[in-house]
Order: sequence, then structure tokens, then C-alpha cells
Amino acid sequence: MNAVIVEDEFAAAQNLERLIKSVDENIDIIAVLQNVDESIEWFSTNRLPDVVFMDIHLADGDSFSIFKNIEIRCPIIFTTAYDQYALKAFEVNSIDYLLKPISKNSLEKALAKLKNFSPNNNHSDVIAQIMKSIHQVNKTHKKSFLIPFKDKLIPVSSDDIAYVYSQNKKAVITCFNKRDYMMDTSLDDFLKQLDPDLFFRANRQFIISHQAVTDLSMWFDGKLAVNLSVPTPERIIVSRARSADFKKWYMKTDD
Repeated sequence: MNAVIVEDEFAAAQNLERLIKSVDENIDIIAVLQNVDESIEWFSTNRLPDVVFMDIHLADGDSFSIFKNIEIRCPIIFTTAYDQYALKAFEVNSIDYLLKPISKNSLEKALAKLKNFSPNNNHSDVIAQIMKSIHQVNKTHKKSFLIPFKDKLIPVSSDDIAYVYSQNKKAVITCFNKRDYMMDTSLDDFLKQLDPDLFFRANRQFIISHQAVTDLSMWFDGKLAVNLSVPTPERIIVSRARSADFKKWYMKTDD
């Protein structure tokens, strides 16, 4: 059996590969993909594996963006940190998931379910239901944060955040007043606390606020350059694969 792992954290991918081998040494990991763009390219040019282990949150966006660009007709087992109440759609639609930290027992059960998967399944409807389920949970995203600054804790509203960028594996908040605050967390973890209707993961380095975007510039190879109302340490480029998702998010208006 051939398997592909889609996971942006190197250590997590290694641990999962070791765990898979401990359950079934006959499973060959033929590729480890780290982001949305790499996954789209790989699945577009290679024969489908027997199963894909796919993390929901990747460095350049969530893994659902992959399905918006290409169709993957093979069993998908998601790996995720979401609690089980948000994952009923996975069970109802017979797509399995592994809740992090992944246990050997849960992996064994997931692999046992593969026998019941149809190789011709079209997962588009299932993916849509999963996204809806997860976004319902996301309604509880934080609206304010207590930020350590010198010897104080500074309250910062999410409305005051223009963008967040990665620096030395830490999330740095830049507010509309141009003040910077470094968080003791990664960009990936901070993203989970933000409302996806208001903030977008532009690339590996930047999360941007909807209200900070002033305009867009066409870039090379179908990419977009995003211009903000506050200065940024480098130009913010959205990849060609993410451009459609970004435009949809940018043009979204409140109901």
C-alpha cells in the first residue's frame, strides 16, 4: 500500500511515518508534502496513492484549498487538533480523522476503515460539509488578546491588528498604529485564534486583516501582490494556487 503524508511540521511528519510503519510495515510513504502549492503540484503530476494522511492547517493555508484546485479520488485521513464535537461530518461521511496527538490505536482503526472506502469516491460534498462544521466551531475565535509588552500585559483588539508575520518562528502582531508586539506562539497557532472571515493566511510569513488591504497588484505567474495601509517588512505575495481563495475572501461582504 502506498501513502502520502501532507504535513507542514517536519517532526510531526516523521512521527506519523514512524507510527504508520509500526502499525503496518508494508505501507510505503512515497511522498511527504509540506504545503498547499506543493500538494497541488504533486497530485497533478503523480499517480494517486492508496491513502493520504492530510493535516488541515498547513503553512500556506488550510488543506481544503487543495481540493478547490484539483480532484483527489482516493481515501483521505485528516489529522487535526480540533475536538471531536467539530468532527461529526468526518464520521457521517465515512472519511476518517486522527485527532492530535495521534495514538497507535486510533491509527489502527483508521487503517482498518480503508477496506470500506470506494476508490471512486468524489469527496467534494464531504469536504464542503467538513469545512462548514469546522467554521461553526470557529465562531468562538478571540476578539481581543493580552499581549506581553515589557513588564505589562497590553490588551489588543483583533480590530486593531493590521497583520501578523513570522519572525524567528514567533508571531509578531503589527497594529494599525504601527506598533509591534511579539507573541510567544507560532504563526500557525495564532491563526487558529483569529476569525477566518476577517483574517487570511496570505503565505508562510503573513496573516493579513481584511480591513488593512488597500489594493492588489498583478504579479508574475498569476500571483498577487497585496498592498496594505501600514508598512510591511517585505512585499506580501499570494501564490497562484491561493489567488482564487484570496479574491473570494477579499470580495466577501457581511450578510
